Amino acid sequence: MSEPFSLTEEHRTLQEVVAKLAADRIAPRAAEIDADAAFPWDVKEALAEAGLLGLHIPEEYGGSGGDALAFCVLVEEVAKVCASSSVIPLVQKLGTVPLLLAASEEQKQAWLPPLASGEELISYCISEADAGSDPAAMRTTAVRDGDAWVLDGTKVWISMAGPSSHYTVLAKTDPEAGPRGVSAFLVHADDPGFSVGRAEDKLGIKGSPTCQVHFDGCRIPADRLVGEEGKGFYYAMQAFDHTRLVVGAQAVGIAQGAIDAATAYVREREQFGQPVGRFQGVQFMLADMVTETEAARQLVYAAAAKADRGAADLTRASAMSKLKAGDVAMQVTTDAVQLFGGYGYTKDYPVERMMRDAKITQIYEGTQQIQRMVVARQALGKL
Repeated sequence: MSEPFSLTEEHRTLQEVVAKLAADRIAPRAAEIDADAAFPWDVKEALAEAGLLGLHIPEEYGGSGGDALAFCVLVEEVAKVCASSSVIPLVQKLGTVPLLLAASEEQKQAWLPPLASGEELISYCISEADAGSDPAAMRTTAVRDGDAWVLDGTKVWISMAGPSSHYTVLAKTDPEAGPRGVSAFLVHADDPGFSVGRAEDKLGIKGSPTCQVHFDGCRIPADRLVGEEGKGFYYAMQAFDHTRLVVGAQAVGIAQGAIDAATAYVREREQFGQPVGRFQGVQFMLADMVTETEAARQLVYAAAAKADRGAADLTRASAMSKLKAGDVAMQVTTDAVQLFGGYGYTKDYPVERMMRDAKITQIYEGTQQIQRMVVARQALGKL
């Protein structure tokens, strides 16, 4: 694979460290994690011990202060061997970005260090049964009651619900105000009235639990309001700009893992007296897989650079990177299964798992159709 022009020596060093950790601590467990559909606590501890769960958090709050590109490198390298495990740092960032954007200095000092160390995990709660691609239609409410807020409602599709002890929650504080009536809160798993509901039985990323969470008169202190009342939807959209590109990095990692597996296989597998990698049809498939994956990678890295610079066109760049990378991951993993032939359709080889895992990158953090809408609106402006 050609060296991406945007990686510095520091980024390459991080890439090597994460690749070794992934090979030693995660890859040997990947098939088991998928088969057991259980959260890999050992992987979480390995990532925490290496200081990687706080990579994106500034040093003053206990993190490493890594840039957006470094975080993409982290997620990409983990996703190459185990997409379920790559969800751990991805969601850790998703849950903390609203806090980094909007929490007060006092809140950051109190909340971020245990998240940076990996001692605590955090999930992000925005989607509801009738408010997926239209989050402004959410029905979960938060009502002020003296020195507390009381939350009522149900959130769905919550990644890492259960293992997480903290939850960044979007709720309506003014149900009549539409998006301007949404506020953000930090909820703890032990807050009265909070509970985790049933886990979804998913096609892929089976080692990352996805559950409903319920707020039944969930009472939290008033100082758990994040930022300003009524600004939650704005914070959520800002957060997506920073995290959709990370889903792109996850998709690139899944695609690259499939390429690595398929390349090794066609070098060794023989038909008609020669390795199948010598056949032009196979070579053309691999050429397209490699080229499309590199194109997606460069879109992701460019979006990460824009995030670090605070570029005005980050929304467009992040949506484009997620759109391209998700579609590439699905195509590349499907082609990898084809290159393995019948063996690719079995659990003896990793590419069937990678194909199942790739599909989610076209769905969560905004479907591909939503990304196309975002890109088109950015291109067209006001009509």
